[in-house]
Amino acid sequence: MTSSNDRASGMTRRGFIQTAGAAGVATAALDIGGATEASAARANTLVIASPSTPQGMDMEFDVSLGFVDCLGALYDDLLAYEKIPDPKSPDVLRENLGLYPDRPGGLALQGRLAESWGVSGDGLKATFKLREGVKSNWGNTLSATDVKWTWDRKFAEKVQGAFNTSVLGLTSPDQIKIEGDNVISFNFEKPTPILFRQQVSPANPIFDSTKLKEVGGTDDPWGTKFLQNDSAGFGPYRLKQIVRGQQAIFTARDDYYGAKPFMKNVIMKEVPNSASRLSLLQGGAVDIAQFLEPREYISLKNSKKATFDAVDASYLMWLSINCTTKPFDDVRVRQAMNYVIPYKDIIETVYYGLATPMTAPMPHIYPMADNSYAYEENVDKAKQLLASAGLKAGFTTTLSYNAGDPTHEPIALIYQTALAKIGIKIVLDKLPAGVFYDYVAKRSKPLILYLDSPWTSDAGYALELYFDSRSYIDYSNYTNAKVNDLIRTALVTLDDVDRKKNFTEVQKIVMNEAPWGFFTYPQYCLARAQDLKGFTYYTANNLRFQDFYRA
Repeated sequence: MTSSNDRASGMTRRGFIQTAGAAGVATAALDIGGATEASAARANTLVIASPSTPQGMDMEFDVSLGFVDCLGALYDDLLAYEKIPDPKSPDVLRENLGLYPDRPGGLALQGRLAESWGVSGDGLKATFKLREGVKSNWGNTLSATDVKWTWDRKFAEKVQGAFNTSVLGLTSPDQIKIEGDNVISFNFEKPTPILFRQQVSPANPIFDSTKLKEVGGTDDPWGTKFLQNDSAGFGPYRLKQIVRGQQAIFTARDDYYGAKPFMKNVIMKEVPNSASRLSLLQGGAVDIAQFLEPREYISLKNSKKATFDAVDASYLMWLSINCTTKPFDDVRVRQAMNYVIPYKDIIETVYYGLATPMTAPMPHIYPMADNSYAYEENVDKAKQLLASAGLKAGFTTTLSYNAGDPTHEPIALIYQTALAKIGIKIVLDKLPAGVFYDYVAKRSKPLILYLDSPWTSDAGYALELYFDSRSYIDYSNYTNAKVNDLIRTALVTLDDVDRKKNFTEVQKIVMNEAPWGFFTYPQYCLARAQDLKGFTYYTANNLRFQDFYRA
């Protein structure tokens, strides 16, 4: 008997495209069969081996890996960052996150669905003029009604959108106003410096309200059921087919308002095993193998058919320390646990060099990150801290980790050995991937490894997300009234100099009080065919199919 992974690793590129052809994707290789046409079809078809297919098409309810990677193809935002070459990988582009005081919002932005934008002098009103004549994947014309309806939906559904409205200081849908057929305004009681950054985030795409109202009717006024299996947006691709657990197929739209994608068809195949994804890439059956293990990326260095790109990213790998569970309610214990993190061993042994030590409680690539308060390995200092906390003999506790993340277990084992040097005995708790995130959200485990990234490239957004005690992602149960006040004040302050003072103080306090074990900044890695070009890194750590082309 042959396993599904064995069958996947043995499939050829032709086999992948044939399955897409059976689903109704027209490719010259299938329809004509001529050598020139077949070569063209191969050139314009992007085949991706992914751990999973999308579970839905609605950002409010689905942040699965599969959907996050097709989100930017099916939907568009009001704005986007300008692109610049990556300083370490010149062939890779990335978003320009720099601060530019002379530009609207102080950012290097370009229009997407909005062609112009601005903010009032007091920061209480931001206005967007939409592009005219933009069509959705259902042929409906973009208007201010679509933007208004999208944000009304966030208030009504109260899921992912609840955080995105809260972080902007929006308390009512009445604060988003239609000023004309193609003009929309956001109105605030207090200034909000991150509005434009939020209009770049894939967490806030604009829906085709005409289609969703049509299919939803009175029973499903926000189109939730429809979006479980299809999309309604203004992006460059439409969903052709989805068979969960097998594949999703996307086709480029000829009526897209922007530049037409080079890749006319995209086939996302579910291949759960990373070794199988690697094998398919090396054999030429796929163009991209997603989410490989670090050692598998390194194995591509000598490959003639495939390669990989590694860039600094917004990823954070940390140990969530439950600040309400003894003995971790004592800051000295939490500090001691940071002083024995074996950064060198973890980065070399687990990541094969594809990570750096975490030096701040937020992504180091974001403006205003401050690395002045980083920990360095110091076993003697750790012992002194435990002794001062009355724990000279150490203690026993449990460290939980995700069985579905190949880096978690080796990190846990290395850290277990390091903690033994100061008398802390760790019992490892391997949680199945299917229940891991439930335990993270419950905040009941004493110690739990976690990987995440704040998508919006702002210190206030990141620090509020993880360290404001009112945040649903304060997984460490960390509470500090001064931290709360500094963050909340900065979130309604427009002056970047004043904001930086607040955020520097927050980072100093958080690093000192150590609600996390500050482990690593893993890099974002993309394993791809040698002739596939155009990779662009986004802080949401997702792909945009429209970026890619064949050399």
